[in-house]
Amino acid sequence: MPQMIFVNLPVRDLARSRRFYEALGFTINEQFSDDTAACLVVSDTIFVMILTHPKYTQFTSLPVTDETKSSSHM
Repeated sequence: MPQMIFVNLPVRDLARSRRFYEALGFTINEQFSDDTAACLVVSDTIFVMILTHPKYTQFTSLPVTDETKSSSHM
């Protein structure tokens, strides 16, 4: 069985972000989407979860930073 990858990204405006990614051609998996998250299908095994800030904070104890005032690297 292939490994599945889920990338989680916090967004300020879920509806606007969802429209943006749909305009780029991404399909939304409605089974894993609601008013706090949308699941973008990249491939059969890769998905991007765009999450409201409150939903995103359920997955980490680290703060969501203001991307206009900070930068990060891995």
